[in-house]
Amino acid sequence: MTTPASRTDDGAPEGSAVGAAAGADLLDAARRLAPEAIALRRALHRGPETDLDLPATQRLILDALDGLGLDIRTGRALSSVTATLTGAADGPTILLRSDMDALPVAEDTGLPFASRGPGLMHACGHDVHMAMLVGAARLLAGRGATLPGRVVFMFQPGEEGHHGARLMIEEGVLEASGSRADAAFALHVNPNMPAGEVLLRPGPQMAASDRFRIVVRGRGGHASAPHTTCDPVPVACEIVLALQSAVTRGVAADDSAVLSVTRLTAGTATGVIPDTAELSGTLRTLAEPTRRRLHEAIARVAHGVAAAHGATAEATVVTGYPVSVNDPGMTALVRRAAADALGAEAVRELPAPQMTAEDFSYVLRAVPGAMAFLGACPPGVAPHEAPSLHSPRMTVDEDVIATGIACEAAVALAFLAGGGRLDG
Repeated sequence: MTTPASRTDDGAPEGSAVGAAAGADLLDAARRLAPEAIALRRALHRGPETDLDLPATQRLILDALDGLGLDIRTGRALSSVTATLTGAADGPTILLRSDMDALPVAEDTGLPFASRGPGLMHACGHDVHMAMLVGAARLLAGRGATLPGRVVFMFQPGEEGHHGARLMIEEGVLEASGSRADAAFALHVNPNMPAGEVLLRPGPQMAASDRFRIVVRGRGGHASAPHTTCDPVPVACEIVLALQSAVTRGVAADDSAVLSVTRLTAGTATGVIPDTAELSGTLRTLAEPTRRRLHEAIARVAHGVAAAHGATAEATVVTGYPVSVNDPGMTALVRRAAADALGAEAVRELPAPQMTAEDFSYVLRAVPGAMAFLGACPPGVAPHEAPSLHSPRMTVDEDVIATGIACEAAVALAFLAGGGRLDG
């Protein structure tokens, strides 16, 4: 669907400069937009939706973008929104992305705008991401007369395990402007980082995420006579321990991998040894060779341990999101643009990659890009004490919404002003 609209102005002076030179006034412009963005964030927070079908969320975004002179299209297989801003002069294209979906988490924040959806919550900050990206769209649309290129605003459902970014790529989001995007950028709030700080690093920043499931098959019987059975429960327990050793003894110290068994189920009664036991969990890695090697190790360990006890095991690994790899040149541009807009003291290099995962990784595999974390620790609490992402008590400092608007706009302006050049 394409929605015609007209441009509005954010109040910036006519003919404002673009790129790093414009950084000084972006934060002021973003602060003027902040009340409206915060109101949108709270409306989104009250009405969370999950997975790929987010009709109410999509409607809020469409209404918020109305009147900005953007070419707006909605998804076919998912409730996505793609909005393209075309500047007055020809130039490169940059994509800015926000995710849209919530989590199946029962909110426990006590906020006056807490979720009204039973068992649902924006516990990962996607409501904040949407509000920031709408704000950036408003700010940049007000400067459209000076933009040498195009900006694509990507509002994406299904980040929480449903591969929404991949689906949007399949539906053409990278070509939404008429030519393939030359670069991409996304911000992700983090309540365990100081409010207002922008943190990122070149290379791997977030992990690949895979799921595994192992079914151990033995032979059940009476719990009073285990010697007449092939008990799958201790076999499953040994597999759990052996998998931990497969990581600590099989992955180099300068590499990174996390394997967590998060579920182990067996049996129906205390007096019965079951026929089967099942365990499942997650694998996180930062390098594809390590990822492939541990996929093989999961199957090998499960089969070997089971065979040693006369049981069998069936191991299945479901491949999830790829490693999120920041392009060095785009990372450097983000650092410069954010420093110009927010001050050098607000930008830091992320000390180490995070073992969380992101489906923005699909975009980063397709075009040079970067994701940065935006510190959002709520007032009155230390970052290490704040409830984390995915917690039912997760909250953010809403003042960082203006920071995020300015940062996203600054990155877009700097990229377009530089003609799309990336010097790593």
